[in-house]
Amino acid sequence: MEATYLLAIDLGKRHFQVCGTDVSGKVLFNRPLSRLKLMEFLAGHPRCIVAMEACSTSHHWGRVAQGTGHEVRLIPPIYVKPFVKRQKNDAADAEAIAEAARRPNLHFVAVKDAEHQARAVTFRTHQCFVRQRTQLINALRGHLAEFGIVAPTGASNIKQLEQVIGNESCEAPAIVREMAVFYLDQIKALTLRIDELVQRLHLASRTDAFLRRLCTIPGVGPVTAGALAAFAPDLKTFANGRNFAAWLGLVPKQLSSGGKTRLSGMSRIRWICQRGPTADSWLGRLLLCKPRMVVAVALANKMARIIWAMVTRQQDYRTA
Repeated sequence: MEATYLLAIDLGKRHFQVCGTDVSGKVLFNRPLSRLKLMEFLAGHPRCIVAMEACSTSHHWGRVAQGTGHEVRLIPPIYVKPFVKRQKNDAADAEAIAEAARRPNLHFVAVKDAEHQARAVTFRTHQCFVRQRTQLINALRGHLAEFGIVAPTGASNIKQLEQVIGNESCEAPAIVREMAVFYLDQIKALTLRIDELVQRLHLASRTDAFLRRLCTIPGVGPVTAGALAAFAPDLKTFANGRNFAAWLGLVPKQLSSGGKTRLSGMSRIRWICQRGPTADSWLGRLLLCKPRMVVAVALANKMARIIWAMVTRQQDYRTA
């Protein structure tokens, strides 16, 4: 039997499709395996290249494959899609992964260790609770507005609604006030959890060297630093700060065809800090002559390059 050069795995929850190819790219086998069988298969298979889409659970399986001596290549799903032939199914997806993994000049995703992935849990939990609290506040405001009870937007103004509901002169029906209390209790519970998670991020920014270095940059706090630490790969993999800024999405989205270049908006930037900078600062001077969205992109690009330089050179932020 010909030696397997590359194993392409289409990941799933319980069932996995494994496609093996030789050096020339010829498919040797393409069969499904259970979760336990896949672990046994990787442990007993001779060392080769293991390719997977960089999706959910891919870093876990990447670590499993690396632990058994294999070379792992995680491919962004957008690079695999063009190689899917005809009908989409697990076997076709695994074969497409095998084909994409052999392409020259393809950039692969680095496998994250468990500690790196663990950093994302606190940040994702914080963001999830913030979304849930916003959903509850919006629902409460919508219900009470039907009875003429309104207050300014924002989580900080929820106390005004609480005072109106608690006032005996409130004309809202009793069932409305009772439901509002349920909402307020849930909002308070989520707020306590959010504050606890923020404190954890603050504590981590004082004890973790990487987070502490990022927090020395003006405008970067524990939450932003935690997001970078959780989701960004090793910044040394980028040749320069410009490449890191492009990875963040600080480049125009292209819709070009037929030799005609069409650039749309930024793929990631949507807002700029509302706190007014001083007029004599770089940001203040830029705001005087450029649209706010342009300034937002310029500021984000500058901060991304500063972060790349600081991390790769192991230096803290310097004002001069």
